[in-house]
Amino acid sequence: MISLILTSLLLFLLYFIPLKQFDYWKKRNVKCDPPIPIFGNHYQNIVGIKSIVEIAEELYKKYPQEKVVGYYRGRTPTLIIRDLDIVKNVLNVHFAYFYPRGIGRNPKLEPLFMNLFHVDGDTWKLARKRLTAAFTTAKLKSMFPLIVNCAEKLHVVGEKIVINGGEFDAREIMARFTTEFIGACGFGIDMDSINNEHSLFRELGKQMFSRSSINRIVVAFIELFPELRNVIYNPEYEVHDKIAQIFTNIRDQRHGKSSGRNDFIDLLLDLETKGKIYGESVENFKEDGTPVMVELEMDMNFMVAQVFVFFGAGFETSSFASSYTLHQLAFHPEIQNDIQDEVDKVLLKYDNKLCYDAVAQMPLLAMAFKEAMRMFPSPGALHRVCAKRYTIEDLGITIDPGVKIIIPIQAIHNDEKYFERPTEFRPERFSTNKEEIHKYAYLPFGEGPRACIGARLGEMQSLAGLAAILHKFTVEPSSSTKRELKVNPIMNTVQGIIGGLPLRLKLRKKIIN
Repeated sequence: MISLILTSLLLFLLYFIPLKQFDYWKKRNVKCDPPIPIFGNHYQNIVGIKSIVEIAEELYKKYPQEKVVGYYRGRTPTLIIRDLDIVKNVLNVHFAYFYPRGIGRNPKLEPLFMNLFHVDGDTWKLARKRLTAAFTTAKLKSMFPLIVNCAEKLHVVGEKIVINGGEFDAREIMARFTTEFIGACGFGIDMDSINNEHSLFRELGKQMFSRSSINRIVVAFIELFPELRNVIYNPEYEVHDKIAQIFTNIRDQRHGKSSGRNDFIDLLLDLETKGKIYGESVENFKEDGTPVMVELEMDMNFMVAQVFVFFGAGFETSSFASSYTLHQLAFHPEIQNDIQDEVDKVLLKYDNKLCYDAVAQMPLLAMAFKEAMRMFPSPGALHRVCAKRYTIEDLGITIDPGVKIIIPIQAIHNDEKYFERPTEFRPERFSTNKEEIHKYAYLPFGEGPRACIGARLGEMQSLAGLAAILHKFTVEPSSSTKRELKVNPIMNTVQGIIGGLPLRLKLRKKIIN
């Protein structure tokens, strides 16, 4: 009898109580697929069947007449935004209501999540204000010789690939190129990642974006039971320890002071020397409505976390975008030929040497890169959290603090409402003389105060790497190249591809000299 009662009670708790919590969107007349107990609508993501980007895109297409679509991430109500005016309000106009990204875990338990990408609130605002100094136009120009050095190494690697038959993984080669550059401009280190596929830093990069079983279990529990965020954490500290050791070694070599290299480590050391960061709060206000003053301590955990995100985000997103550009060019030889002609003619004016001004004069290359990011953006969705009660006036819907927001940029980028024949690779759509693109229909780097801080750096290094390859080589589909790519369903923050991007590399027959 006791066993029967306990079983009945358990069934009641698992099925009936949670279902009562799944009426949030029904009360607001928001369309939503029927949720299931415990998981809500999030089951396929939790068990690794579909990524959150794939799920959001499916719902985007399923409800074409709706401006917003409801979703339950466990018990947490989530709103998928389809309307660009609402996207604009969330990302920019009404940013004060949606400043949290809400995808990080507890930085007190996992210090790497103190980084600029994951952290929220006042810590984010103060860090963003200071770290912006690393990405000024002057800093980008000063970094370009480092990019050129890395690009020249690509030529050597490319020639070896051709000698060995031409088969190569574009995803891996561009990851090694960007890792090399990030090491040079970020840390003043020659990582030798381009020539060595098993270099320490390339292996570290792979480790950053691989999800262990423990990591997936921790994330699943936090997604389904957010209150556990302050209790459970990923006990694997290997990545943290390696990055902390790298930073500590460089810091000791520079005696805790700027070395004059003007790299990312120098910026952090300068901030450490200046002490605490002060600024106005984005979370707390006085009775008269003015923000209170807040401060941020530049301790070791904070600096290591920034190194983590500079290294990880720097190579992952750029290498993804540039390798996918090569993938598309392999299937569009006529476009590739036009870009190669452009690269040849521009470099001829600069003694066949890459430089900042030369890359700025390659509009066809830039258009192809932008089109590749449109078709397959690395961050396939943007995430926000409602920070205070907010009303979507056009819909008469009021949402509460804690409601999560998903902006499905993969779906928006491939909506024929905004891009004619979206499945076609058409770089000319980004010409200034072609179709006018809505600002919030193209979001590969996000938009508003939380847009990617390193967008220009990422684009600059990607274009340089592409120009270096296309000046000397031609890319073609190989015997193992797949036209349609398979998305890795366990990757949520950035998109991953199963099987890499295999292509064939050939030396060009004619190069203008």
